[in-house]
Amino acid sequence: IKCRDLIGEARSIEYRGIYEGGYVMETQKIVGQTASAGFQIGVRRTLNISQKQAWERLISPQGMKLWLGECPDLIWAKGTDFRTAEGLTGQLRVVKPQEQLRLTCQPAHWAEASTLQIRLLPAASPGRTTVSFHQEKLELPSCSITATWRAGPSVIAYSTA
Repeated sequence: IKCRDLIGEARSIEYRGIYEGGYVMETQKIVGQTASAGFQIGVRRTLNISQKQAWERLISPQGMKLWLGECPDLIWAKGTDFRTAEGLTGQLRVVKPQEQLRLTCQPAHWAEASTLQIRLLPAASPGRTTVSFHQEKLELPSCSITATWRAGPSVIAYSTA
């Protein structure tokens, strides 16, 4: 079975048979579903910018609007709690300049926070950086989140710091 997300990529649903009381029961596992932590999504893109440039664009007010929301007073330090103008709350868990951000994210309408990790990895070619977005502990697979993260690394390449 296939379903389509917002940008048209097909996702497969895996069916497994389970023997129960003499009958084979059909269960489904959706791509991105983990054994114990709900759902996860991730995307990577290699860009023609340095890690320093990627970091500067990622944490600039213009860059933040694209992946986090408006939060002009955010201090980039481990343990900092934040609330965006759009109502997203969270806490910075790991802040390694030019390398990694790990934070909790909870929109107002979610029951639990998810964990978002952004990594800036040196690419094989000089002056290039692989930008990786990974979000876990999601209650349901979300096409809108997937589309946002697929766009995220690319918009960092074009945003101005």
